[in-house]
Amino acid sequence: MLRTKRIIDARYQLAVYAYLHACDQELLALKPGNVGVHAAGHDMTLEQFQISARVSAEPLSDPGAVLGQRIYFAANATRDAVGCNTNLGIILLCAPLVQAFFMTQSTLDLRQALIQIIHDSTVEDAQFCYRAIRLVGPGGLGKNDVQDVRDVPDKTLFQVMSLAAERDQIASQYASGFADIFEFAIPHLAELRQHFISQDNWAITALYLGLLARYPDTHIFRKHGKEQANKVSRMAQQLEKDLLAQGQTDTVQTQLRQADKDFKQAGINPGTTADLVVATLFAEQLIGIACGEEMEASPHFLQEVVQPFFSTKTHLKEVEYGCN
Repeated sequence: MLRTKRIIDARYQLAVYAYLHACDQELLALKPGNVGVHAAGHDMTLEQFQISARVSAEPLSDPGAVLGQRIYFAANATRDAVGCNTNLGIILLCAPLVQAFFMTQSTLDLRQALIQIIHDSTVEDAQFCYRAIRLVGPGGLGKNDVQDVRDVPDKTLFQVMSLAAERDQIASQYASGFADIFEFAIPHLAELRQHFISQDNWAITALYLGLLARYPDTHIFRKHGKEQANKVSRMAQQLEKDLLAQGQTDTVQTQLRQADKDFKQAGINPGTTADLVVATLFAEQLIGIACGEEMEASPHFLQEVVQPFFSTKTHLKEVEYGCN
């Protein structure tokens, strides 16, 4: 029993580490229209996103939680800490990935486990998810005739996400087994890392632009309409092309910063695309952990993010110092 508990606690720590690292990496990259180390925006600050990552990490990675509980309690912790919607999309995408990670001790790989978890989701999971969405109140939600988020759902989380898949990118991931992440984003990020050797922040910027260019952001669509979402995607396509062709030159950086300024002045926030970036980074790291790869991290991340988080979790020290 002690050995089982220690294994669970160790996997919890690895999941938290990977989640915090993914959130930190995304904030370090220049992503036009999003909050990060380069600029605040949309009445939100870098610090709010950093706090959101820290407070959501524990409930999201709770080994004993079911899928819907992960979503609701992580969203609730964020709401209590920062009072606004900084990471609901991230939570919705990362919750099933965490659950899948706890299953990869079996013969299932991460995506197989993910698909099984989503397909096995319950009505209770959907009810917890709807409570989280109502609590956070993301912008641009319309009224739907079937399984509206303001009602109590009577279908499973997989079923309600499938119903919303055509109008919402995050719901589409649930319906497709995270196809955009596993079939495009993760392999594309590997290619970008070869292109931007030892310049991970620029690889992540290029990933963000690539996702935005290929998949019009549904957060923009809900708030500003289809035409604006498509226009932003065309702009991202050109920025991606320039970045890949010219590298991070002063000219390209100026273009990216100007796009960031223009988007924010117009109230355009490709937030769902940024959520997909975090989920991609998180999934990539979980796959690496399952394969026995060593996680790399900067001194900044270890000292400013990891050490403060785990120094408050004294009950986890038994993993390091417990009896055999």
